[in-house]
Amino acid sequence: MKTIYKIARTELQTLFYSPVAWLILVIFTFQASMVFTNGLAGNVRSQELGYGLYNVTMGVFAGWRGMFTAMQQYLYLYIPLLTMGLMSRELSSGSIKLLYSSPVTNAQIILGKYLSMMIYNLVLMCIFAVYLLFAAITIKSADIPLILSGMLGLYLLVCAYAAIGLFMSSITSYQVVAAMGTLAVLAVLNLVGDMWQDIDFVRDITYWLAINGRAQEFINGLICSEDVLYFVIVVVLFLFLSIIRLQSRRQRTTWMTTVGKYGSVIVIAMLLGYLTSRPKLMCFYDTTATKQRTLTPNSQNIVARMDGGLTMTTFVNILEENYWAGLPRSVNDDLRRFKMYTRFKPEIKMKYVYYYDKAKNPELDKAYPNLSDRERMLKRAEIWNLDSNMFMRPEEVRKIADLRPEGNRFVRLLERDNGEKTFLRIFDDIQRFPFETEISAAFKRLVMELPLVGFVKGHGERDCVREGDRDYNRFAQDKPFRYSLVNQGFDFTEVTLDKPIPEQVDIIVIADMRSPMTKNEQVNLDAYIARGGNLLIAGEPRRQEFMNPLVEPFGVRFMPGRLVKKSEHFQPDFIVATPTKEAGEFSYIFNQMIRREYVVTMPGTTGLECFEDKGFSITPLFVSDTIGSWNELETVDFLDDTVSLNPLVGEVERSYITALAMSRSIGGKEQRIIILGDADCLSNGEISIGRKDVAAANYSLISGSFFWLSNEEVPIDVRRPTPPDNKVYVSMDWMYFWKVVLMGVWPGLLAFWAIFIWIRRRGR
Repeated sequence: MKTIYKIARTELQTLFYSPVAWLILVIFTFQASMVFTNGLAGNVRSQELGYGLYNVTMGVFAGWRGMFTAMQQYLYLYIPLLTMGLMSRELSSGSIKLLYSSPVTNAQIILGKYLSMMIYNLVLMCIFAVYLLFAAITIKSADIPLILSGMLGLYLLVCAYAAIGLFMSSITSYQVVAAMGTLAVLAVLNLVGDMWQDIDFVRDITYWLAINGRAQEFINGLICSEDVLYFVIVVVLFLFLSIIRLQSRRQRTTWMTTVGKYGSVIVIAMLLGYLTSRPKLMCFYDTTATKQRTLTPNSQNIVARMDGGLTMTTFVNILEENYWAGLPRSVNDDLRRFKMYTRFKPEIKMKYVYYYDKAKNPELDKAYPNLSDRERMLKRAEIWNLDSNMFMRPEEVRKIADLRPEGNRFVRLLERDNGEKTFLRIFDDIQRFPFETEISAAFKRLVMELPLVGFVKGHGERDCVREGDRDYNRFAQDKPFRYSLVNQGFDFTEVTLDKPIPEQVDIIVIADMRSPMTKNEQVNLDAYIARGGNLLIAGEPRRQEFMNPLVEPFGVRFMPGRLVKKSEHFQPDFIVATPTKEAGEFSYIFNQMIRREYVVTMPGTTGLECFEDKGFSITPLFVSDTIGSWNELETVDFLDDTVSLNPLVGEVERSYITALAMSRSIGGKEQRIIILGDADCLSNGEISIGRKDVAAANYSLISGSFFWLSNEEVPIDVRRPTPPDNKVYVSMDWMYFWKVVLMGVWPGLLAFWAIFIWIRRRGR
């Protein structure tokens, strides 16, 4: 060990007496300071502009624009300059012969040289430690473990780069050639992850070999044994290759023997890499303060209840618009989306089935209007350089699963060993892929019975099957819509009141009833209410005659007329309802609406009034504007007529309740009821529409209401604690000062110290 240390000390002396090591330190410090101060200054600027800050540590150090993320892209440029002379200098000067003649082994030479690089890399990490200290002082409750995790990842990365550079330096006596060779190897290792991804066996090998992005998980706060061992294996591999290279120079051996040694080391490294990448052998540690890189407790509980194996079969229709997400070249990216789940259930098996069948794809219809489905498949397979034989015919794939009810879209079939099945979809929004909420909801469907929502029909109510603008298909069962009930963990059915409501129905929806109930229907509804069933009731203007008998037993009525508010851009009966303070305390989803200043749009709504205490606890959820809003009792035509406030007929300008929640204890359980003054706010057309300067989030009304109605069971609550680092203790003026210090003074001092040492050495 002493010999290794002496070699390392000598190498470090040589390194720091050269301008290269100091130049790299100065440039590295300047670049890191520039990225760090720009990121922190952005947060300071936002804070002084009055915007709230969120997860400052992650934004400054990690994420897309964080310092560690940016510096990860630069590190491979520095290492070849440092390592190019480690062995090349010895070979070109002839000093290697002195080492050969001394009692020093090949392993000691290589390990000593490499130890010097490990120490130099620690110096680079000490530069980062300055930013860590600065962040700890200037950021409220800075997430220090997250920063340390990022530093660990970058340190392992530069150590891997150094091992590669050392090997390339041992190959040639020309330092420039060694540097260029190191850059070439690093370039290959950065690009190999995207090569030959269409070939199953080769895909896993090239993906494991890829060094690009290996430190990103560390930077984002997750330490995974697979990534740690990857760097260890790469370092040990190239150190062994360097030792074998020295042995072949020091002792004459046949080329077959040398190649055999190289091959054996590489094969062993690949085998170890394969074993360490198996999900069952992985260990994880989430360093983030709020455990952002780990499943939430609710999701973990769901996964823990799933005994036995789980097979996730992804069906990829080459004729459908989302087919790209499941192509062979995208498989590894696709697997990463479920990494948090395989962490807790490593026995999950992923399969991919490729087929072609008719699907809704207007772009494909325009591109190939005269081609059959099979001809279109052949065309796309040719474009992507895929074997057309891998795509099953429609009748073949239907033997596995009939995907026609899913529209033959990109979908995953989740199947447990006990035969339980469900689908996990992707959605027609900008994010496309399911979040933890939707994935956990699908998993929960496999392990337990979920709430059943019954949509009442028979009196002209809003239909949960039809796709008209006024109907409820979108929020009830529209499969490509992320927030539909079927994607958030509910089952749905249609019910009629001419017979008793089935016991398994947990919630019923009665929206916009247009004719009165019969006595028998009223008896069946009363029986459901008496047993403590939950309800969502949505009224409409001009339906008070039929809807009030439903809600008056609860001490509530739909007011006559409709609410109006004069507007320059919209009809006066278009009401923008805002969540109340009580709503924020009632539901975390409504609280998020308050924080984000979201509203619910109600195009034609009645006000709700409570006229008698029937033993319910009542919470107003949404209200109309206080100023300029009243209950219009005279005007009927809101398109051509104008509205005006007439106090003589009882019209009062004030805020009116448009949605409320009611609860009471009955039959040993809590009964929950939500009443809406407008049925259109949940309709297909209103959920889909967007209006300028109106931050509508009617889908949040769905999620918040049914989360409460299902007794907080679904949608799955995947909230994490709010990150505490939401403030910066530095002003913009001081930020300019620290920019000068970190970007100018500090690198300048390092440069001055380097020049001082160089002058002293020359003086000696």
